[in-house]
Amino acid sequence: MTDHAHDPHAITTRDQLRAAGGTAGPRPAGKVIDRIDPICAKFIAASPFAVFATIGADGLPDLSPKGDPAGFVAVLDEHTLALPDRLGNKRFDSFENLLENPQVALLFLIPDRGETLRVAGRGRLTRDPDLCARLAVNDRPAQFVVLIDVQEAYLHCSKCMIRSRLWQPDHWPDSAQVPSLAEGIMEHARLLERGLAKDLHEVETIIDDDAVNRLY
Repeated sequence: MTDHAHDPHAITTRDQLRAAGGTAGPRPAGKVIDRIDPICAKFIAASPFAVFATIGADGLPDLSPKGDPAGFVAVLDEHTLALPDRLGNKRFDSFENLLENPQVALLFLIPDRGETLRVAGRGRLTRDPDLCARLAVNDRPAQFVVLIDVQEAYLHCSKCMIRSRLWQPDHWPDSAQVPSLAEGIMEHARLLERGLAKDLHEVETIIDDDAVNRLY
């Protein structure tokens, strides 16, 4: 990859960025608020999917997809969100990151809606039994809950959805040749080499069973 020292077109200052891209107008520049107002709350209540961002101790950002029935992220008050955690692979990457750096962000999506909602603030982890029970699904309490102290929130326009045609099945790319999760794990974790699986079918069976029997 070409570094800044060898890239004559590199942008390294804010002035260079604004000279090339311009300055935001008063409407987009002024749309950020510091709380969850009724508009944001209604968006969150209709969202079954969000991307949760944290920052690791090594400085690398981490993105974790989260999904449940619509409204699974609870608005406790205008400055606090509650994000439940369900059964997973026990890596707890996001949670370990939180213990080192509380800065977090969420991107909320609603199927067939172009707009997204962006929220950022500080996160903290709890196993409060009342809150875990409140966020139960199928009578299974949340394992953990991330409490997010909201510092900013704003709606994002739909251009990325229009360009990607994300919600238009007729325009979805052919994914037949895209490797499966099982294929990726076999290769990346060297399961055969390490004697942790006998073949691809075994790994596929484990993943399929997990998706049915370990959702909650």
